[in-house]
Amino acid sequence: MKSRTRTLIAAALVLGVAAGPVAAAEAAPAPAPVSAGVPAPVFTAPPNAAALAKAIAGVGAANEDATAALVRVGGTSGAWRGSAGVADVRSGRAAVEEARFRAGSVTKAFTAAVVLQLAAEGKVDLDRPVQDYLPGLLPGFEPVKVRQLLNYTSGLQSADGPGDTFADEYAHRFDVVDPRALIADAVAKGPEFRPGEKQRYSNIHYTVLGVLIEKVTGTAYEKAVGDRVIRPLGLRRTSFPSRTQNRIPGPYNHGYQAVAGADGSRSLVDVSEWNSSSNWAAGDLISTTADLERFTVALFGGQVVPRAQLEEMFTVPDVPDAAGEAGAHAVQTAGLKEFVLPDGTKLYGKTGSRHGYSTVIGGTRDLSRTLVYSVNATDAKGRDMNPVAYGIIGAAFAK
Repeated sequence: MKSRTRTLIAAALVLGVAAGPVAAAEAAPAPAPVSAGVPAPVFTAPPNAAALAKAIAGVGAANEDATAALVRVGGTSGAWRGSAGVADVRSGRAAVEEARFRAGSVTKAFTAAVVLQLAAEGKVDLDRPVQDYLPGLLPGFEPVKVRQLLNYTSGLQSADGPGDTFADEYAHRFDVVDPRALIADAVAKGPEFRPGEKQRYSNIHYTVLGVLIEKVTGTAYEKAVGDRVIRPLGLRRTSFPSRTQNRIPGPYNHGYQAVAGADGSRSLVDVSEWNSSSNWAAGDLISTTADLERFTVALFGGQVVPRAQLEEMFTVPDVPDAAGEAGAHAVQTAGLKEFVLPDGTKLYGKTGSRHGYSTVIGGTRDLSRTLVYSVNATDAKGRDMNPVAYGIIGAAFAK
């Protein structure tokens, strides 16, 4: 999640969310009674349908922050579904509730799951240097453990992109990028810090893990994830685009980036078609909210990764956060992130941001409350968290 997510969620829970109607909602059933000797669930009351409806009210073509929103709140305490906005600002068609979208860095949870499966099978040792599996890939680097790639403590620096502005990226949106070229670019910069000293979140760690998966499994990364996660869970609307594929397959809600003109005007640029090969094992996934909800429940429930290895996804390394303020502690785990509500409740999840699309999966570890959303944010990769997403999270986890 972005660096300000923890603060924004806390504020959302205190301040509440904006008012308005919702396109579709589902009442929650009463929670089951707690058995003797079993810890009480974190959430026992059903999701707050009114607050969730308010959170996505007003989303649409005229909204400055988001043109569409798809939300699924679930868990043992009940469920709620809602959608709002438009599929296309030109036609004004209602948002497609089962639309596919670019899930961005949510891909990392799938990548981490496959690496942890391989660890459970004895094919990968998390404490063994990745250089043993991929000799020559990280020349000049100290031994980097596989675990240090999973939790972003390797010291690898980010690879360079086509530029620092949206205009630069948009001009190169159909470029096909070789992941090994990205790794070579990052390696040429040398390490930022010694392995295990600090944590810095970046895509490059998971690009290397994608290459590792291919080496160990002897198959393409996409096939490995498909065979091990997507097909076993029946995620029929989840896929990876081919390296030259620019369109989202099946029905989708268009994504837009707001661009300011020299005269102070504001226009929306359609960014739905984009080649995402530069994100690969770190952010290439296309999915739906229903599929991602199924994945989240199965993952947290121990049905994707064996329990022993699953602990890696709920364990934050005891190191500083290199990207944070002085004294900031790491918050990223293997494929997920931990953050804490004002009352001390811990949540685990993953965000994903691609131009035009903001995604979240996550919830409490006990699965008493889960959240998956796709928000067609007009500044999805901006520094600050999208206000609509901010409101959804606050409403979903309010007690």
